Order: sequence, then structure tokens, then C-alpha cells
Amino acid sequence: MEGPRGIFAPVATPFDAAGTVDWGAFAQIVRSMGGTRLAGLVVLGSNGEFAMLSREEKVGLVAAAGENLPSGKLLVAGTGCESLSETSELTKRCADAGAGAALVVTPHYYKRDMNEAALERFYASLADSAPIPVMLYNMPGNTGVNIPSSLTLRLATHPNIVGIKDSGGNIVQISETIAGAPEGFSVFAGSGSYLLPVLAMGGAGGTMAVANVAPDYCVEIMERFEAGDLEGARRMQLALLPLNAAVTSRFGIGGMKAAMEMVGFRAGLPRPPILPAGAETRREIAGILAKLGLDVKNTA
Repeated sequence: MEGPRGIFAPVATPFDAAGTVDWGAFAQIVRSMGGTRLAGLVVLGSNGEFAMLSREEKVGLVAAAGENLPSGKLLVAGTGCESLSETSELTKRCADAGAGAALVVTPHYYKRDMNEAALERFYASLADSAPIPVMLYNMPGNTGVNIPSSLTLRLATHPNIVGIKDSGGNIVQISETIAGAPEGFSVFAGSGSYLLPVLAMGGAGGTMAVANVAPDYCVEIMERFEAGDLEGARRMQLALLPLNAAVTSRFGIGGMKAAMEMVGFRAGLPRPPILPAGAETRREIAGILAKLGLDVKNTA
């Protein structure tokens, strides 16, 4: 089974001032994102604040995304939980709700126990029972657990494990995975900061926070690369770095949602205890957006 290709946005989950999911705003975001050149969306990713959501909210968001995402766009659900049984159950429920693939982060609370043998058993057992294809999700910055390339390559031989989103930023590790993976196994950049390097090494695309703010810009980097315009793709990649940093390492979820609001997406507020972006942060983000040539519609 071939893994997905293209650029995906890990879609934000909007919350209102009371910390409740704003279902109308979420449906609107999905419809708006569906009108871009993105290959699809990831619901319940890190930037969707999946760790803040209840089980029923997670399944409801996948269902809502499926109802509002145009046909032809792939809907991926983040289904990783701490236990195998819970992850398996959530994967099945999200598949029933319309997800076409599952993106599964490493269990990590007992990170000292999450050695290669434990992770290999976790992912292989999940893939054996999952009704949809599974993608690994390596996010050591948040989890403290890294999936080494050696383990990824063993798991890549499983017929229902079709790719990995690697947010670790270790281009050597990512390149080792690309070099040894079977044909059709998709390796995705997990950040817009190294999209082009991953594509240049043979990666299949990216799933990154900045695609929530500048989806078509991110797609154009990949399109230019595939068309042979390496210099154009390089210029765009370099120009993207300040915005990518602003919506990830510098200002986090609050900054990403502020940037989304500024370009016209109803991203809402983060769920407490995450704080929204303050006035000074918003002014700085607005300047970064304008420098990139994006239309800033709302700075309030």
C-alpha cells in the first residue's frame, strides 16, 4: 500500500472563551482549507491540541472534518494514546467517522520504558488490527521519545504502516529513513523549517503548523521543487523560516492561532492552560506575515 504524498495542514481546533470546542468555526476552517491546494488535513495533531481533547471530542472532530472536507482530500486522524488498547479503539472509531489514515504519536509518559522493542510491538500490533493505514509520528520535542531510523525501517516492512511524519528535525536520521525505506513508504517533514531538504532527499511531503497559515505557499514550494525550479523553491523555503518559527518554537499554539486569524481563518482561542498571543506578539506576527507577502486581514 502506497503512503500519501503532498502537503497537509495539522488543522487547528478552535475554542471559545469558555474553552468549549467551537464546532461552527471548525467546520468553516475545514471548508476553507479544503479550497486550497493542500492534499488533505490532519485532525487531532499536535497543533490541533489533541492532548486537550476528550475521546468524544476527538471522534466528533474527525466526523465534522469528514463532513466538510471536499472529496479527493485525504483526512488523517491523530489517534496516538498511551496504551495500545486505547489507541486501537480510537483508531477504529476515527476510521468509522471518516478518517482515511491514522497518524500515531509514540506513547511517552513512561518514556524510560519506551525502548525500540516496546515501540516496535506497539506499532506492529496496532497496524495488525487497524482498519486504515498507519503513519508513525516522531515528535521527540514534545514526547521525549525518538523513533530511530533503524526502528522506522523495520516497521516500514509492515503492509499497513505506510509512512512517518518526522518532527525531530534531524535531517541525517530522516535521510537514513528515506535511503532504506521500501518503495511507496512516505517520509514527511514535520516542520516547514526543513520541508525542502526533506523533499530534496526524496521525501513525500510535509505536515506542518505553518501550512495552517500559508497553505498554498507551502504547496508551491513542493510544486516548484517537483517542476525542477530548485532555486525558486529554495528562495521560498528561506523566506518561510521566520513565519515557521513564529508559529512553532517562538509563540507556540497561541501564535499559530493568531496568525491564522490574521489571514482569515476562524482559529479561535487555545484551550487553557495554553494562553493566546498577546498584543506585542500579534504585532510581530503581523509584520512577519506582511513581509512574506500574505494578506493580513485582521490584526485585532
